[in-house]
Amino acid sequence: MGNVTAQALAPMAHDMSLWSLFLQADWVVKAVMVSLLLASVWVWAIVFEKLTTLRRVNRAADGFEDRFWSGGSLEELFNKEGEQPSNPIAAVFGAAMREWRRSSGRAMTSDLAVNGLKERVERAMTVAITREMDRLERWMVFLATVASAAPFIGLFGTVWGIMNSFAAIAGMQSTNLAVVAPGIAEALFATAIGLVAAIPATIAYNKLATDLSRFAGRLDAFAAEFGAILSRQSEAAAEPARPAPARQPAEG
Repeated sequence: MGNVTAQALAPMAHDMSLWSLFLQADWVVKAVMVSLLLASVWVWAIVFEKLTTLRRVNRAADGFEDRFWSGGSLEELFNKEGEQPSNPIAAVFGAAMREWRRSSGRAMTSDLAVNGLKERVERAMTVAITREMDRLERWMVFLATVASAAPFIGLFGTVWGIMNSFAAIAGMQSTNLAVVAPGIAEALFATAIGLVAAIPATIAYNKLATDLSRFAGRLDAFAAEFGAILSRQSEAAAEPARPAPARQPAEG
């Protein structure tokens, strides 16, 4: 009976294809493998989506900045692109212009009013930048999680598989390499899949985090420049309304 069992297991013991290793693995190891494969597929989907989005928003930002610095009317630009912005930099511009329009009808008769308008415009642009960057950074936490956790999840599958292999070895009372190797290979396969998921996630996270940080700096630079333009305009509008300095009495 023992010989029949050994002969039946012999073909499976020597079948080292990846699909066979998956089929022969314990259900816990299979669950680990499937979860890591799904995570790997999702990582690649996020990477392609983020790269496409960043390329699109940078191209849109180039076009918007060209129109912004072309010398045209800010009101016309706001009516065309600021009311319903289609890209982050237009959203920042629209937020600032909306706050500017709300306060433009008020008389800027003091430095306090001018400074208050400046602070409100800067706050509106800061909120817009935060909102747009939150949208762009969506799923970045998932990439970081896969990059850090996938190797350990794969290692868990490996440890579980090796424990089962040692238990099978003890039950068969044989240390023949042909008997030991398949179980060890099944266990190590889980670690390999974990690395397949973690390595692209780590590289993609570092690349995308750098690109997102660069784009956030671009939005901050635009907000600073536009805030300075609006500040100069508000100061110029308030200048005629300021009282003239009192004339000093003539000496003698």
